[in-house]
Amino acid sequence: MADHVAPALEAILLVAEEPLPVELLSRLVGAPVNEVIELCDSLAAEYEADGRGFILARIAGGYRYQTAPEQAPYVERFVLDGQSARLSAAALETLAVVAYKQPVSRNQIASIRGVNVDGVMRTLQQRGYVDEVARDPGPGQAVLYGTTPTFLERLGLHSIDDLPPLGEFFPGPAVVEALERGLRVIEDDSEVGDSEVGDSEGSGQDADE
Repeated sequence: MADHVAPALEAILLVAEEPLPVELLSRLVGAPVNEVIELCDSLAAEYEADGRGFILARIAGGYRYQTAPEQAPYVERFVLDGQSARLSAAALETLAVVAYKQPVSRNQIASIRGVNVDGVMRTLQQRGYVDEVARDPGPGQAVLYGTTPTFLERLGLHSIDDLPPLGEFFPGPAVVEALERGLRVIEDDSEVGDSEVGDSEGSGQDADE
């Protein structure tokens, strides 16, 4: 490997504002793609072994310097102090729908969430997390939305395939069974209560008669 390649990669990545694809890095430093990947992985391992406050991460289809996860509390204190630009619960829910169902139309998102999502979608587009990616071939050719490289970058993901499976967020069979048992008890108690009220009313009528 040429001696200049590693320092060149560090310099380029240091000034980059977004993850740089390995193919672009390869052209810029004049080294084969596999050599660039090997060097970037080597640099990443070196930074981690040294306990640096930053890492070289492979996210959103490329490489980029970012702060080490364990330094997050200090970085958040610096970046977020006095700011209130966090996404609302509605925006996060909508973003999750887009991430897992993409490409998806606004009507489909609204149907899943049960509310109008026009305002939330505008916010997500303004933040750069979602964008138009295609048109539905069906009648009306509705606009279809998907997540952006910025979304991957913010979540520290290399690709959308790295999202955790939805199954991880659903309760297991034991929990479902316990919930069903609990609901059955509630329903049975309710039926007993209704029956007692009915008997009482019936007795009253008999006495009156």
